[in-house]
Amino acid sequence: MSDTLAPCPECSSEFTYENAGFLVCPMCAHEWVDGEAGDDDAAAADASVIKDSVGNVLIDGDSVSIVKSLKVKGSSAIKIGTKVSGIRILETPVAGHDIEAKVPGFGQMRLKSSVVKKS
Repeated sequence: MSDTLAPCPECSSEFTYENAGFLVCPMCAHEWVDGEAGDDDAAAADASVIKDSVGNVLIDGDSVSIVKSLKVKGSSAIKIGTKVSGIRILETPVAGHDIEAKVPGFGQMRLKSSVVKKS
């Protein structure tokens, strides 16, 4: 059985087995999905994909709504359900804020993708 399965990417053991859709190494207890082991390009591509609070992929120009009240320094709070259109994904996040958008009544600001939902 282990001659057809990929060796462990952590310890290179040949004694891997399949369990519930994962490959498992009995030597080091590492689990992975076949075809994803050691794929740095796929991991880098996954890191650059920005997802909203429910897992939808966000792209430039999407419309989103705020899912959590946000306190704004020197002003009132942004209410739940506020609709924001025409977002822009930042290439390099600033302090965890990975979206830039013009919020009605507040102007241009940066938001975290974890507080928005694609509309």
